[in-house]
Amino acid sequence: MKKRQSGVLMHISSLPGQYGIGSFGQSAYDFVDFLVRTKQRYWQILPLGTTSYGDSPYQSFSAFAGNTHFIDFDLLIEQGLLTEADLKGVDFGQDPTQVDYAKVFEQRRPLLEKAVANFLKSSDQKEFQEFCEANASWLELFAEYMAIKEHFDLKAWTEWPDAAIRAREPKALAKYREELADKLTYHRVTQFFFFQQWLALKAYANDHHIEIVGDMPIYVAEDSSDMWANPHLFKTDENGKATCIAGCPPDEFSATGQLWGNPIYDWEAMDKDGYQWWIERLRESFKIYDIVRIDHFRGFESYWEIPAGSETAAPGKWVKGPGYKLFAAVKEELGDLNIIAEDLGFMTDEVIELRERTGFPGMKILQFAFNPDDESIDSPHLAPNNSVMYTGTHDNNTVLGWYRNEIDDPTREYLARYTNRKEYESVPHAMLRTVFASVSFMAIATMQDLLELDGSARMNFPSTLGGNWSWRMTADQLTPAVEQELLDFTTIYRRENKEDRKSTRLNSSH
Repeated sequence: MKKRQSGVLMHISSLPGQYGIGSFGQSAYDFVDFLVRTKQRYWQILPLGTTSYGDSPYQSFSAFAGNTHFIDFDLLIEQGLLTEADLKGVDFGQDPTQVDYAKVFEQRRPLLEKAVANFLKSSDQKEFQEFCEANASWLELFAEYMAIKEHFDLKAWTEWPDAAIRAREPKALAKYREELADKLTYHRVTQFFFFQQWLALKAYANDHHIEIVGDMPIYVAEDSSDMWANPHLFKTDENGKATCIAGCPPDEFSATGQLWGNPIYDWEAMDKDGYQWWIERLRESFKIYDIVRIDHFRGFESYWEIPAGSETAAPGKWVKGPGYKLFAAVKEELGDLNIIAEDLGFMTDEVIELRERTGFPGMKILQFAFNPDDESIDSPHLAPNNSVMYTGTHDNNTVLGWYRNEIDDPTREYLARYTNRKEYESVPHAMLRTVFASVSFMAIATMQDLLELDGSARMNFPSTLGGNWSWRMTADQLTPAVEQELLDFTTIYRRENKEDRKSTRLNSSH
């Protein structure tokens, strides 16, 4: 039996703050202190990668680089790289409850360029040089990709007009490295800022016995440095374009399935070099996370392969993945890893067998548990100890939005009976109480449900582009009553983190 613990799902972008999007600054440290006071063990976040058109953290320009939107300007001011005057009057968006990605994209870049220029004038570059050397395997590739992408008006590499650089021919690479040297430097330095700030925050969390649960998308974007540099590791044509793409089949949630658009791995090619790309990806991930949740775990057993150019996911077919062979190679190289398998979707005996063989805990979603006519595998009374229980994921509605708009009266009645919900008790409270009472060793409270927010605070509508990933918490929403409620759930159901604590950080210096 694993020791009972709990935590909160809250992405960095959703933290409060004055610069349009959550960051690694004071509010992040305050959030760690909130987790400490409520005796949590885990802070779960969404992927930290760069985001592209559509703003999804699951579609990134690199499987390794960080999202520079999360670099905190106040910390750059403390370092003398920006001044308060630089930020005066800048419009990052007017609504503190929403990220305005267009404004964040437009307004942050000139400020980061100014910070980079000031940094390059400073005399002590030793830590930066060490960072560049230690991360050269992915950093140089990412800097090249972004510099050339910007040179070609942000087009994806498959649309670059220069065929030689699409193919990464040595002469073309040398030419662009020389022509775009300043842009390459900008991307190296901003990645240095990102990891410097993130690792300081993570160290603060770890010092206070809070572990970071990171999130790894199974797939990468076609518009990425990873595919540009490694087209041979994907199912592509002679021009490097994807011949098939990822998604999931039609089901009760979608009559045409979900068309994700990510390129599909050529698992035979990956097998030939012992899955080195995956080993490197996981090695780097465990430098920045304590636990990694791998999204769409069932795709390692079988995945839904859709011909490129399809308008829906319906024409796809199931194709076998690498299975346990991948995880055996990872284990041999990296040892046992703390991984959570996102094993949702169309489950089969083969997927369950793969998860059991790895020993990774799977996920249980309480919103899926209340079928009045049939027993659900997500029912808390069926959950094994080696599982993680949630009210919902980033792809679900909030509990309140779901209860009001997505279920019928028989389901509501069954929910009330199952959770023994009292007339005076809110639905989010009853659902979170049930999650924390479950047998699952890890219980995760979604922040929106702790705050009892409706569907307007939903993070993502799957298979829709635009209007997603924008919810933000305001500082005044985290009231003493919310804090007490989480503490009560945690202590009543014996999930409190009892590690020795250092005093929490109450001021702005760190």
